[in-house]
Amino acid sequence: MVRVLLTNDDGPPSPRESPYIFSFARALEKELGWEVKVVLPASQKSWIGKAYVIKDVIKGKYYYPREPDGAGEYSDVSRPLRDGEVAEWILLEATPATCANIALHNLYPGEIDLVISGPNFGRNSSACFMLSSGTIGATLSASLSHVRSIALSYATFHHPTPANYTPPANTLSCRIINSLYSSWGADGSGLRQGEVDLYSVNVPMIPALLSDGGGGVEALWTTAWRNGYGRLFMPTAKKPSTKAAGPDAGPSSEHSSRTSTPAGNQPSYALPKHHTDPETAAHPLTFHFAPDMEPLVRPDVALLPEGTDTWALHHGFASVTPLRAAFAEPGAESLALAGEGEGKPGAKVRL
Repeated sequence: MVRVLLTNDDGPPSPRESPYIFSFARALEKELGWEVKVVLPASQKSWIGKAYVIKDVIKGKYYYPREPDGAGEYSDVSRPLRDGEVAEWILLEATPATCANIALHNLYPGEIDLVISGPNFGRNSSACFMLSSGTIGATLSASLSHVRSIALSYATFHHPTPANYTPPANTLSCRIINSLYSSWGADGSGLRQGEVDLYSVNVPMIPALLSDGGGGVEALWTTAWRNGYGRLFMPTAKKPSTKAAGPDAGPSSEHSSRTSTPAGNQPSYALPKHHTDPETAAHPLTFHFAPDMEPLVRPDVALLPEGTDTWALHHGFASVTPLRAAFAEPGAESLALAGEGEGKPGAKVRL
């Protein structure tokens, strides 16, 4: 039996910020028969990368989720499960990378075969999101502890995402992850001479998932789209209230909502507009996080490099990107480009 550590950057189950963690944990247990240990940040920790908590004392609580949505009870001490509770999870006041390291070396030393981080509420495709992602940060942390690691993200294309997309997305993700773990070191983009430390998997939340239990969405080997971003912050007199902080976080009710589009077309939606209080002009050194996401989540599909993760998502494919827990050396070839056959970008992943 494969022993899995499951973590994320969205925190414990929440319809607004962390809608996928509970159902996916159950899918790993039921569909793959794997043993799952869950250690999560106690609250939302998006956009925090691979940061560690180094000065604060890290405190935790036990959490006991129940069917059907993972809502549960907190406890300061471990206790037996009560009626309706399905597991004992651990929540830490820490970053995703910190959670992964504490779980591997303090909570379950020598007991973990694979670390899975996610499913993230929103895509983690392209350099901009990958280098900022707490989801991927947790897998980088685990891979530096020499544990195989996979980051999983669910890319939002329709807001709100229909709830019936989640079960087939979980099934498809289980198939991809099982394939990657089973063939690590054997396939074209596997562990070639220690080169591949982790994988980043993105699943598009689109209607095709409803076909054949997720089989309507194929997975492709990809590279990361090398993009960039501009303004991330705006001056403000007070920090505005925020909802989900991921790249695909939806607009609040007072803003226009995203509309459904077929896979292969650009999603069409209006992003929230951020307004600066006129009084802010007299107080220029106060800022809040208000990124301009439009060029990142609504790129010109015609200009996306074929074979990249973002290209795959916008053409209705799941993306599988092999990564190293290291900065690229000058002149080094992409890992996926170095592969042959099924390891080449754009080739299908065998499930």
